[in-house]
Order: sequence, then structure tokens, then C-alpha cells
Amino acid sequence: MSLGSILAINLTVLALLMALVWGVATVRRDVSIVDIFWGAGFVLIAWLTLLVRGQTSPVACLLVGMVTIWGLRLAGYLAWRNWGKPEDYRYQAMRERHGDWFPLVSLFTVFGLQGLLMWIISLPIQVGAGRASDWHVGIAIGLILWAAGLFFESVGDYQLARFKADAVNRGKVMNRGLWRYTRHPNYFGDFLVWWGLYATAVESTSWWWTIIGPLLMSFLLVRVSGVRLLESSLKSRVEGYEEYVRTTSPFFPLPPKQAS
Repeated sequence: MSLGSILAINLTVLALLMALVWGVATVRRDVSIVDIFWGAGFVLIAWLTLLVRGQTSPVACLLVGMVTIWGLRLAGYLAWRNWGKPEDYRYQAMRERHGDWFPLVSLFTVFGLQGLLMWIISLPIQVGAGRASDWHVGIAIGLILWAAGLFFESVGDYQLARFKADAVNRGKVMNRGLWRYTRHPNYFGDFLVWWGLYATAVESTSWWWTIIGPLLMSFLLVRVSGVRLLESSLKSRVEGYEEYVRTTSPFFPLPPKQAS
């Protein structure tokens, strides 16, 4: 099957998946469930590409395995974190702003947009899992980046969850463990994971256009839905966050600065 056909099938399946999730979210009046399907959606794309292609290679299987471990960990963590919690404040604000039109607005601006972003970001996976690639040096680099990213994401999430579980820390800034060196170890980890997946999947004929995947993910993490959006709310809600910003690297891990 041609690459164009694989891309078209994946886009169609993603559209159907997000429409289904939108329907469930509308009935439950909780758009937050879309976050759980972010990681799971990439796993679906990876496996669907492998199955539609009709044949496998060791590199393709490795790539799909890497995506599966990352995506299921993220989906599982978000499901556990959000279980029994009210709808995320961002979606509550949207619901209040749009009123009765919110279900229709969310279909396109939340679910449709996330589905499209998944499809674009996963281009290296769709290409890499759809071809019988040979082993190359990029695979070793990719594995190292992916493993380091998974470490930062997993450990960062675990440390933050333990910190929040202690009632004494309520409303205080998390500045321990990995969070002492970067204000967003989980986002930094995500950044490494996607550049690792790209390095593993890249080929001489596709490196120049599939790079849009990790570039878009990096932009979203740093400038849109990641660091910028989260910090705009933390500064007003968390005690000591202003000082934390002055002493701790925003993204890439660095030794903390001396408090002023």
C-alpha cells in the first residue's frame, strides 16, 4: 500500500476516534477525557500503520514499540490523575464562554484540532512504521533520546504526584528532584521522546518533511499548550512560584541559580 493511502486511512480513523471521544465527553459533560486519548491516539496510529502496511521489519517493530510504551504510560498516568476530578479549568472557562454552543465549538477547536495535530506530529511514525527500514546510526541516537525523555517524563510525573499527595504541600511550589533543575521535566521529557522517535524513523528520502512532526511538538510544548499556558496560571496560584521562575531553568535542565 502506498504511503499516501496509509496517511489517508490514519487521518480518517483519527477523525472517527475523536468524534467518538467527543460524543462521550458531551454526554459526560467532561472534555478533560480528551487528554487521555492524546497518548493513546499515537499508539493507535503506530499499530494501524504497521497492520495496514501488511509486512513488518525489525526497525518498524522497534519504532511501534517505542511509541506504545510512551503513549500507554502517558494515557494511563493521565487517566489515574484525572479520575474522579472535575473538568479541567481550561475547558470549564471555554464552556462558560461559549454557553450552549460549547459542544459544537469543542468538536472543532478541541477534538478536531487535537486529531489533526496527532496526525501531523506522527508523520515520522507513519513513514517509519510503513517502510522496511535498514538499521542506521540514527536508531542508536533515537533510542538514547527516547529513553532519556521517558525517564524525565516518568520520574517528573511521579515526583510531582508524590509532592501533591502530601496535604502540607498544597499551594506550594514543587522544586525538588528533577523539578530543581527544570520547571517542566515532563515537557522536556516529551521533547526528547519525539526527537528520539524522529531519529529512529528518519530516512534519507523523508527526513526533510517528516521533521515537521518533532518541530511542531516542540513548538506546542514551549510556546503554546505546554510551558506558556501552564505558567500563566501557576504564577497566581502557587506560593513562591515567582522566586522559582527566577532560580530555575524554564525547560532545559540546568543547575539552579542563587536566590536573589
